[in-house]
Amino acid sequence: MISREAKQPDVSVVIVNYNVKDFLYNCLQSLRDAFATLEGQVIVVDNNSQDGSVDYLAPLFPEVEFIRQTENLGFGKANNIGFERCRGAFVLCLNPDTLVSEDTMDHMVDYMRRHPQVGLSGCKLLNHDGSFQLPCRRGFPTPWVSFTKIFGLQSLFPNSRLFGQYNQTFRDVNETYPVDAVAGAFMFMRREALEQTGGFDPDYYMYGEDLDLCYRVGRAGWQIVYVHSTSVIHFKGESTRRSSLNEVREFYRAMEVFVNKHFGASKLFLLFLRLGITVRSFIAYIWQYRAQWGLALADFALANAALMMGIKIRTGSFLGFPAYAYPEIPLIPAGFLLVSLLYAGEYSIYQRSSIRNLVTALMISFFLLSTVPYFVEDYAISRGVLLMFLGLSFVGLGALRLAISVFEKLLGRDADKRIAIVGVNDVSRQLMTDLQTAEARNTDLVGFVNTQPGAALPSWADPVLGNISYLNKIVRDHGIDELIVTDGELSRTEMLRNMTELAGHARHWRFAHSYDEVITSRIIESLTGVAPAAAQYKITRPGNRLAKRLIDICGSLFLLTIGLPIVYLASADPKVARHKLVLVLKGDYSLFGIYPLEGDSESKIGKIGLTGLAHINKAEKISIQALRSLNDYYLRHYSLALDFEIFVKYFFRRNSGVG
Repeated sequence: MISREAKQPDVSVVIVNYNVKDFLYNCLQSLRDAFATLEGQVIVVDNNSQDGSVDYLAPLFPEVEFIRQTENLGFGKANNIGFERCRGAFVLCLNPDTLVSEDTMDHMVDYMRRHPQVGLSGCKLLNHDGSFQLPCRRGFPTPWVSFTKIFGLQSLFPNSRLFGQYNQTFRDVNETYPVDAVAGAFMFMRREALEQTGGFDPDYYMYGEDLDLCYRVGRAGWQIVYVHSTSVIHFKGESTRRSSLNEVREFYRAMEVFVNKHFGASKLFLLFLRLGITVRSFIAYIWQYRAQWGLALADFALANAALMMGIKIRTGSFLGFPAYAYPEIPLIPAGFLLVSLLYAGEYSIYQRSSIRNLVTALMISFFLLSTVPYFVEDYAISRGVLLMFLGLSFVGLGALRLAISVFEKLLGRDADKRIAIVGVNDVSRQLMTDLQTAEARNTDLVGFVNTQPGAALPSWADPVLGNISYLNKIVRDHGIDELIVTDGELSRTEMLRNMTELAGHARHWRFAHSYDEVITSRIIESLTGVAPAAAQYKITRPGNRLAKRLIDICGSLFLLTIGLPIVYLASADPKVARHKLVLVLKGDYSLFGIYPLEGDSESKIGKIGLTGLAHINKAEKISIQALRSLNDYYLRHYSLALDFEIFVKYFFRRNSGVG
């Protein structure tokens, strides 16, 4: 049985909870059954949950010791706090999103007592559908093992002893054997081994700390064993689903920390590891924007098909241009059209593709392609072919957009909306009722996002998906299509920062205080193709962002090479100026941008500038509120002309000594 009495228990269980009260409830219930024949101690360390976990569960489980934290300390630090309270001969580190079997404690205690050389063990972890979870027995990420994991060789050859070392995929899951490491979701430790190694390393925040502890336990002379005879169901990732963590980034960051700590002498390996992480991050970035990339590639192919059809009609052959014109001629018109589409607002995470954008892009392309003959006569396209190219492109690209729109309404993101309400207030409650009444057939109200951390939440606000600080994570992991913001105190700039970071995951945003406002916002978006929240900021338009980035690259390259004397003549500290120009080249800063304000979220929308509206007006003499207003104006009304005006004023004021 589980007891809070002072006598020594057989097993002390430490659980770190974060916003998973529903899973934790089931976990604690399963522990009650598992301790039918043994004496148990259960400690829950709550990492400042926003879903009322402790208030809800403490009365239901009086035998459990709850420790409240005022901040999210991460997995390792929070577990260490729990370890200090442990009195059992054995200590179990257990995830809250698990269900232990009735025989789990008996099996593990019996095995550990019969094998005194084993300091740490794990059991079989299963997904909720009964499938096996690979991370419950692992090898250490040595140089070779890390290479096979990062570059996907383990996935390609899972049964190979050479390539399958990290997750031991070449071994039978129904056998018991020593391993390098087990998963932190279920780590059954001899208390002596735990005290000898000092618990988890606080340098890890999430991921990697279990590998590190196993490594140190092994170095201390203990065995680590995978025990197959009992199993635990693990609803993998529920705690991280409700936090702001990027799991992929944190996983590889943790691997790098581990390698630095234990294999730091291998500089070449660290170089390859970072290269692998960069490659995986790039692939993840491409995948994140796959819809935009896919549409752009489809447009490019259709534009080329339109050009070839125009040539066929004009000359009787698909390849009717002179030989010297290939391969440039087929690429130039489609390339111009793609850039024009980007400038017109296509491929944006903030707005849908639209026929209006397509028409705008075709007009820009016509102007650009009509001027080419005046500069490069050899690559001139006849006016007839050009008109047929543009006309057929309109038909092809327009048909594609129409097909996408129909698909989304029937089967895609508009078929069944997954909605989250940001804010817990009277407006939210009424909106919940209206949505469930008026849109019950095609709307799934997933839950609420709490905007007032620490405040008591009403019973009707269920489920609470998490805290506003973790909005991006919530949207990604719960597949939210539409966010409705009801908290009028939230900064719209802060919300737009979230929109930028979400990169298209939540495509519909509403600032609404009634159901009527939601409907109005949807109508405006359907007509214009632009989310009202995003339309306020011209800096977010893809064409503006592209043009601004090109100017930053060209300008910084010029000032770092040919124009370097200008830097020395115009700056008080040339070394600092050169460093900032390098940051502009890298994309961290911009030549023209917003003024940096501590704790402000606007830098997520527009980059901090070497100069800007605030800079040309002696920012140190302007109030914080005025600086915020200048930043907001720049983001809302951005244009290349505005940057040019800033440049002119900055140059003349600096040289005239004015201001």
